[in-house]
Amino acid sequence: MILYGTNPIAWANDDDTSIGAHIPTEQILREAGREIGFDGIENGHRWPEDPQALKALLGSYGLRFISGWYSTHLLVRSVEDEIAAVGPHLARLKANDCKVCIVCECSNSVHGSPDVAVNDRPRLTTQQMTAFGAKIEAFAAWMAGQGVTLAYHHHMGTVVESPDDIDAFMAATGPATHLLFDAGHCTFGGGDPQAVLRRHAARVAHFHAKNIRRPVTDRVRAEGLSFLQGVMAGAFTVPGDPEGAIEFEPLLRILADVDYEGWLVIEAEQDPAVRDPLHYQSMGLAALRQAARAAGLDRRSAA
Repeated sequence: MILYGTNPIAWANDDDTSIGAHIPTEQILREAGREIGFDGIENGHRWPEDPQALKALLGSYGLRFISGWYSTHLLVRSVEDEIAAVGPHLARLKANDCKVCIVCECSNSVHGSPDVAVNDRPRLTTQQMTAFGAKIEAFAAWMAGQGVTLAYHHHMGTVVESPDDIDAFMAATGPATHLLFDAGHCTFGGGDPQAVLRRHAARVAHFHAKNIRRPVTDRVRAEGLSFLQGVMAGAFTVPGDPEGAIEFEPLLRILADVDYEGWLVIEAEQDPAVRDPLHYQSMGLAALRQAARAAGLDRRSAA
C-alpha cells in the first residue's frame, strides 16, 4: 500500500517560524486535506502536543498523522538519556498509529542557523561515525521493540549529508536502523539519487519526494549561503516543477523493485509568500502519483 503525504513546512517553516507565520493553521490543513487530497501530513510546530488532540484535529480534515522529525543528540549524550528524552514524541507516534520515527542527529548541526554556511557543516571521522552508528543502532533496536521503525533522515548541514556520509552511516548501523531517503537532500549533498537509493533501497522505510532547483543549490555552495538562505532563495521545490532537476519515476521504480510500502511524502519548503503552497503541492501530488503509477509502485492506480 502506497500513501501520499505532505509536510507543513511548505506553508509554515519549522527552522524559522517567521516563514509562513501569516498563514492560518486552518488553511494549511484545509488545503492539504480537503482541497489537494493528501492522505496524511507530517509533524509541524503548529500541531497540538496531546496525541489525541492531534489525531482529532488532523482527522477532521481527512488527514492521518504520518510521523515527525525527532532530533537526536547522541553525539553528546547516552543511549539511555536519548530513550528517556524521546518518550513524549514516541507517545504521539504510537497514539496515531505511526510506523516510523524520523530521526536526525542535531547536536552540532547548522541547518537551523541562518548565518552559518551550509558548507561549514560538521563532519565525523571514520572512528566517530562507527561510534555514532553503534549508538543509533542501539536506539533503533530499542525503538523497534516499541513497535516503531527508526528512519534516519540524511540532511543538509548535518553529519550525514553527502553520499559518502550516507554509505558510511549505513555501514556503521545494523538491521534495526532504516533510512529516510530524501531525493532533494541527496542531490543537494552531491549525490546521484538513483545510485545512492539503489545501494540502500532495501533499508528505506520512508521517502521524501523533495526536488531541487540546481542553479540555486549551486549558488548556495558557491556563495557560502546558509541552509535557510538557500530555502528562501528557492533551493527546493516539488516533483513536476519544470525548474526541478530530479526525475522521480526512476527513483520510484527502484523502490518498486524492493516492494516498498508506506509513505511518499512531498517535503519541499519554499517561501510561501513567493511560491503559493496550494499551487505547488497540488502540482507535486499530481506528478508524484503519475510517477508512482508509471513506475509500477502504486498498483492500485495501474489501470
